[in-house]
Amino acid sequence: MSTIHKIDRRDFVKLLGLATGGIVLGCSIGTDEKNFIPTKDSKGFHPNLFIHLEKNGNITIIASRSEMGQGIRTSLASAIADELEADWKFISVKQAIGHEKYGNQNTDGSRSVRTQLTPMRKMGASAKMMLLAAAAKKWNVAIEDCSAKNHFILNKNTQESLFFGDLVAEASMVAVPSDESIQLKDVKDFKFIGKTLKSVDLKDFTHGTAAYGMDIRLPNMKFAAIARCPVAFGTLKKFNKRYAEEVTGVETVFELPRIIPPTGKFFGMFGGMVVIAKNTWAAFQGKTNLDIEWNPGANASFDSETFKKTLTSRVHSTGKLVPGGHGNVTAAFEVAAKLIEATYHVPFLAHSPMEVPNATAWFQGNTIEVWAPVQDPQTARSELSHFFEIPEENITINVTFLGGGFGRKSKSDFVVEAVAISKKIKAPVQVVWTREDDIQHDFYHATSAQYLKGSLNRKGEVTGWLQRVGFPSIVSSFKPFSEYASGFELNQGFTNNPYLLENFRLENVQAEANVRIGWMRSVVHIHSGFGINSFIDELAFVAKKDPIKFHLDLLGEDRITNGDSAFPFYSKRLKNVLNKTATAAGWGKKLPKNHGLGVAIHYSFYSYVATIVEVSVLNKKVKVENIWTTIDCGLALNKDNIKNQLEGAAVFGMSIALYGKISMEEGAVAQNNFYDYQMTRMQDAPNIHINIVDAMKEPPTGVGEPGVPVIAPAICNAIFNATGERVRSLPLSDLGMV
Repeated sequence: MSTIHKIDRRDFVKLLGLATGGIVLGCSIGTDEKNFIPTKDSKGFHPNLFIHLEKNGNITIIASRSEMGQGIRTSLASAIADELEADWKFISVKQAIGHEKYGNQNTDGSRSVRTQLTPMRKMGASAKMMLLAAAAKKWNVAIEDCSAKNHFILNKNTQESLFFGDLVAEASMVAVPSDESIQLKDVKDFKFIGKTLKSVDLKDFTHGTAAYGMDIRLPNMKFAAIARCPVAFGTLKKFNKRYAEEVTGVETVFELPRIIPPTGKFFGMFGGMVVIAKNTWAAFQGKTNLDIEWNPGANASFDSETFKKTLTSRVHSTGKLVPGGHGNVTAAFEVAAKLIEATYHVPFLAHSPMEVPNATAWFQGNTIEVWAPVQDPQTARSELSHFFEIPEENITINVTFLGGGFGRKSKSDFVVEAVAISKKIKAPVQVVWTREDDIQHDFYHATSAQYLKGSLNRKGEVTGWLQRVGFPSIVSSFKPFSEYASGFELNQGFTNNPYLLENFRLENVQAEANVRIGWMRSVVHIHSGFGINSFIDELAFVAKKDPIKFHLDLLGEDRITNGDSAFPFYSKRLKNVLNKTATAAGWGKKLPKNHGLGVAIHYSFYSYVATIVEVSVLNKKVKVENIWTTIDCGLALNKDNIKNQLEGAAVFGMSIALYGKISMEEGAVAQNNFYDYQMTRMQDAPNIHINIVDAMKEPPTGVGEPGVPVIAPAICNAIFNATGERVRSLPLSDLGMV
């Protein structure tokens, strides 16, 4: 195989800095002067890679990140339009293909706004400066005598105005401004940023005209379904395809060998038996009729309940010391007035987005074209180049809307499958997974066990904190023998514990992976948020202190921790969201019988979040009544999107707490569909109250994920407040509480 071409993943802000070069449609970002010259066509001109202004005034803005319901197309387009002083009615958005010229397109980690807001604002401001220069030349006045407003350039002296579209020819002759000359708006002058703006895709979403992966249709396209071994990494032993071929619409059945990824690079695909048909239904029916015997392989004996017991045993013994601790925990425990111990569990979890994995591919000679709902089109492109020995420049990844992603669609296995099948049958093909495929062959969120031990002095103050954690590492999916958590995983709420602890020790225990492990919304923060917030509540109870006050006291004096030079941690901001949430929820008020309030706070993706949950418990059944969440995410780009994301995070977190559990028996996933891997349903939805802290002077931070980690611990703490019963193992359905 050919050597893989690795995409340069430099910081996008630096990539788009105009000081190192403007960017032009069709040109890679670089330092060559020819790449800085704006281009024009018969309809208009491109002041930069992200903007196309037409003579009729219409502006097409390129969205380089994937849209999966988080509103990123609208948010980043509004940042460009704001600085450009455009009229929103002239704005439309076009999705970018996967290409390195757009910088890093990986849509995960709640970083799109954090990394792209400033570059996108510069795109708009730069284009505005070019229009101002064009108008000034036309009027023969100084640029300072011109201003931009609502799609027009205004002459301050004569009050004349020129429509943006009427300046296309002149503006296309203006040089791209240098980075140093670009002046961005002050917060007080924003007209879109920080406001509530409806989605540019709202009409398509509500009318059913938005194009998702499964909506793609090509001439002479075939449809494929794949039967995969129930046990991860198992192989085909023998099969009988007769009954599958008898299904009306089925055209052919064949084996698809597994593509095995080289160590430390790619995820490949499982392989299996492929059914090619004239439509998806026939392909699904043909797959059901396959008679297959599998070689389950080394994971045939894996049992998740046994593994849970193993992990529990390990966290109850000394683990590997994680750097970053301080003080002497052992000495603190020896002189403690009280010692508190607790063990917490989170099971394996599946992503289960409403839209299952799917991809349409056409392999033709030395070119590949793909249409798919992917979060990371550049990695998909690189994988295809590597596995099929096709130059990247001959591979086109068309990104469709995603019907949910949550990290699952940052993996490209379903895209590799489609291309491999298209190459085999020499025709365009669409691969669609069933819900059962999705649940049983996921990149799962890891199970975990946590043991915490804390000491209190006679004043009820924490004097020592020991935490041991074990979970299969994400690194295991692309690097064998990764049986301990990586540093970047432990930095998601464990090593960067926000509390002021005099004596702190963190240990990590071995946790081998028997299934594919992947990113899921908020990733390892699900574990750290659950364990730490649950334990804080237990400590507060033993100390006979109010949980809110206990959190505030343990956060200590206001301080700034420079864990990240760009985004230092401010304890004051975390305390602020906690206080605001307590006020909103009426913390301390008298509650109805069998009701309880629970609180949780967490710092993740550089955002500060606090949540209070009210539950009622009747006949041991839990109902979530209210959720109050406050977020400080710095500059709030689109408040409507932020509110939507936090409401979604609340429901997502409820699903984890109430129902989320993937179990393996004899190596195979026991769950099949939504009847046994449930989501929070409309009848379970509580009243959700969202508060966004006004911090427009601060840099923007994450939104899509930070609202998740607080939900499960807040629910469990509320249950204790209502009943006196501790929940230390998720989900509640395992305990018969829902």
